[in-house]
Amino acid sequence: MGLGETFEKFLSNLQIENAETISLRYGEITAALNKQFRDTDSKTDNRLQVGSYGRDSAIKGVSDLDMLYIMPSKSWDDYKGDGGQYKLLSAASSAIQKRYPTTDVFVDRLVVRVLYENFHVEVQPVFEQEDGSYKYPDTYGSGKWKITKPREEIDTMSEVDKKKNGNLRRLAKMARAWKNKHGVGIGGLLIDTLAHNFLISTNEYDETSFLYCDEISRDFFAYLAELPDQDYFAALGSGQRVKVKKKFQKKAKKAHELCQKAINAEATSTQNTKWRKVYGRKFPADAAAEVKKSALIEDARHATNAEEFFEDRFPYDVRYNIQLECKVSQSGFREFLLSEWLNNRLRLKRRKSLRFFVEWHDIPEPFDLYWKVLNRGPEAIRRNMIRGQILKDAGHQERTETTDFYGDHIVECVAVKSGVVVATDRILVPIDNESDE
Repeated sequence: MGLGETFEKFLSNLQIENAETISLRYGEITAALNKQFRDTDSKTDNRLQVGSYGRDSAIKGVSDLDMLYIMPSKSWDDYKGDGGQYKLLSAASSAIQKRYPTTDVFVDRLVVRVLYENFHVEVQPVFEQEDGSYKYPDTYGSGKWKITKPREEIDTMSEVDKKKNGNLRRLAKMARAWKNKHGVGIGGLLIDTLAHNFLISTNEYDETSFLYCDEISRDFFAYLAELPDQDYFAALGSGQRVKVKKKFQKKAKKAHELCQKAINAEATSTQNTKWRKVYGRKFPADAAAEVKKSALIEDARHATNAEEFFEDRFPYDVRYNIQLECKVSQSGFREFLLSEWLNNRLRLKRRKSLRFFVEWHDIPEPFDLYWKVLNRGPEAIRRNMIRGQILKDAGHQERTETTDFYGDHIVECVAVKSGVVVATDRILVPIDNESDE
C-alpha cells in the first residue's frame, strides 16, 4: 500500500461510525422542541447542527455534540424579561424530558444537556437576529443574552475546504487524532481554527491530496510549535474568541519531530509504526512490524503479551487536561520528583518506590480514572512481565510501583466521563540496570 493510500485508510478509520444514531437523537430532540414551541412534529425544521459535527470535522468517538434550536421570533416577549434566560432553558429541558422521560436531561448554565450512552447533546435554544447571528441565554449571575455566529464558522469551513482541495477537513480530523493520542486538551473549534489559519497562510497544499498528508502534517505541527502563547484565537469565519485551555506548542514541537522521523522512514518496514506515534492506533499498522513483534514475543520463552489498549475499551474525545507526577523514594535516600530527574536526562536505579499521582486536572467531576503500566524491553519479555493491563483507580488518584528491572517503561492514565476518555497523560519511566546500595 502506497503512502497516499495509507493516509486515505487512516482517515477512513477516523470516520464516525454511529452517525445514524446521532441523527436519530438529533431528530428526537428537534421533534420534542417543535411540539412544545410550534405544535409540529418535524424532526429537522428549526434546528442547526453546530460544533465539530456541524462543521464536518468530527471523528470517531465524538461525544460532545451541539445543536441550536431556533425559537419562533414571536416568543421573544415571553423570555426577554428578568429571569428569562433560565425560563427558556427550563422550558426546553421540560419539553425534551416530557417526550423522553427515561433520558437524563438537565439545564447547565448555557445549554440543556441531554445524556445518551457514549455521547451527549448540548441543546441551545436561540433567537435568530437580522444579521444571521443568534442570541442565546446565559443564566450566570442575574442572567444575560449573548451572541453566537456558527453559520459563519460552518460556511467558512466549507468554503476554505473546497479551495484547499479537501485538505482543511482532512487536517482537522488528523489533528483530532493527534490530540486524542497525546492528551492535548483543546477544543474542536480551536483545532479547526488553527488548521484553517495554517492552510490560508500557504499555497503549498491548495491542490494536493492524500499523498501529501505526511508533509502537511509535518508543516502544520511546525506552524503550531512556533505560534506565540496567547489566551485566545479568533475563530474561523465568526472571529469570536476561542479560549486556549492549555498551551499546546510543546506537544506540537514533539509531533513535528515525530513526523520528520516518519517521513525519513518512508518506504521502510517501520514507516507506519512511526506515524502511529503521531496519530495513534487508528493509523494502519506495518504488517512486517506486527509479525516481527509477535515473533519476538514467541521466541522469548513464550512470554505473555497481556497488553490492553484504552482505545479498544473506550471511545476517545479528549477535551480536558490531566497531568501526572511521580514521587520517587527509597529507604536512606532523599525523595524527589521524577520530572526533575528526567529533565536532567537521568535514568532511575532499581529498588526504588514510585508513587504516581494526578498533580493537576481541569475535568469536571465526576469522572473515573484508569491506569496502565507497560514494561518494555528484552528484560520484560524474558521475565514474562510485559503487563499492560487496564486497572481502575482505587479512588485516591494514585498508583504505587517499584523499579524492578532495566528498560524504558510507561505509566499511563486516562479520565473517563460518561463512558468516554476525555483526558489522558503518560510518563516514561527509564530504569537503569544498576541499583543504589
